Amino acid sequence: MGADGRNREKKENEGKRAGTRSRTMKAGVVLFSALALFLLMGAVFTQRPRPKKPTRRPPTSRKPAPQPAVPAVPEPQEPTDFPPPILGPPSIFPDCPRECSCSPSYPNSLNCENRNIRVIPIIPSRTHYLYLQNNYISEVTAESFVNASDVRWINLANNRIHRIDKEVFKKIPSLLYLYAHHNHLKEVPSGLPASLEQLRLSRNRISKIPAGAFSKMGNLTLLDLYHNQLSDNDLGKNIFKDLSALMQLNLANNVLKKMPAGIPSGLIQLFLDRNRIDDIPRDYFQGFSHLAFVRLNYNQLSDKGVPKNVFNITTLLDLQLAHNQLASVPRFNGHLEHLHLNHNSIESINGTLLCPYSLQALESDNSVVPRLRYLRLDGNHLSPPIPLDVIMCFRHLHSIVI
Repeated sequence: MGADGRNREKKENEGKRAGTRSRTMKAGVVLFSALALFLLMGAVFTQRPRPKKPTRRPPTSRKPAPQPAVPAVPEPQEPTDFPPPILGPPSIFPDCPRECSCSPSYPNSLNCENRNIRVIPIIPSRTHYLYLQNNYISEVTAESFVNASDVRWINLANNRIHRIDKEVFKKIPSLLYLYAHHNHLKEVPSGLPASLEQLRLSRNRISKIPAGAFSKMGNLTLLDLYHNQLSDNDLGKNIFKDLSALMQLNLANNVLKKMPAGIPSGLIQLFLDRNRIDDIPRDYFQGFSHLAFVRLNYNQLSDKGVPKNVFNITTLLDLQLAHNQLASVPRFNGHLEHLHLNHNSIESINGTLLCPYSLQALESDNSVVPRLRYLRLDGNHLSPPIPLDVIMCFRHLHSIVI
C-alpha cells in the first residue's frame, strides 16, 4: 500500500475516533443535564414547607375561677302551690265576679264551685244561693258579704277553711242553710244567725263548741257534727237547750264515752256510731216524744251498760246496735220495725222473752202483733234454725239474717 493509501486510512481512523468522542461527549452532556435536572428538582422538593405538627399547650396549674353558687329553689308554699283561679268570660250580669258563673236561667244563684278560688269575691246583692264548694278558701270574712243580705244558702264544703268571722253572719241575717263540711275548722263558728235551719260541719277538726254557739237558734232542724274530735267535756249539759226544733243530731265518729246530755225532746234521729260509749242511763230515752231512729253501732256497749228496758219506747222504729259487745238481746217495743244486732256476742235468743206480748194475746188480737220486719243477727254465736217462738211472735218478719 502506498503512502497515499496509508494517509487516507489514517485520516479515516482519526475521523472515526473523533465521531466516537463526539457521540460520547453528547451522551455525557445529556446524562449530565438529566442528573443536574434531577438534583435541581430534589432541591426544590426539599425546600417546600412541611406541615407543622400541632403543639400541645403545656398544662397550667391555675384553677378556673369559681362560679357563683345558684341558690336552690325553695319548695312551693301555700298558697303559691295552688293552681290559678279559673276565670270565665264576661257575664251578662255586670256584677258577676269573673271567678264565678251567673246563669240567666237562675239569676239568684252564684256558681263559684271548682274554680280554684282562694278568696271569696264580692257577692252580688241579688244572690240567694251561693256555691263555693271545692276550692282553696282558707278564711271567710265579712268584706265579701257587704251587699249580700239576701243570701239563703251557702255551700262552703271541701275547702281549707280554718276560720269564719262572726261578723259574716251579721251581713246575712236570713241565712237558712250553711254547709261547711270537710274543712279545717277547730270550733263551731260563733254568731250563727237565728234563722238557720241546717248546719253541716262534718269532717272538720272541731273539738270545741263555744258557750252560746247555739243560743236563740230555735229554727235549727239539722245539726251535723259527724267525724270531728268532740269529747264529753265539749258537750255541756245546756249546749243544745235552745235547739227546740232540732230533728236530726249526728255526733257519730267523735270521741264520746257517754250519751250526750240535754238533747231536745223533739229529736227524731240520733246518730252516735263510732264513739266509745259503754253505758246508757236507765231513763235516758224516756223524755223523747218523737225519737224514731237511734244508731249506736261501733261502740263499747255490753249487757252491763245497757239496761234491759232502755229501748222499750213506743216511738222507736229503727234501732242499730251492731259491732258492740252485747251477749243478749235487749227488750224493745212492739212498734220497732228494724233491729240491727249483728257482730255482737249473742249466743242464744228466746222468742218468749223477747216478744212484747204473750202468745195468747197475739192469738186473740192481731192488732197487737209486733211490727218487726227486719232482724239482723249475723256475726254472733248463733246457728240456724230460728227458734219457733221467734217466728210465732214476730209474724211480720220479712228478712232475718243469722
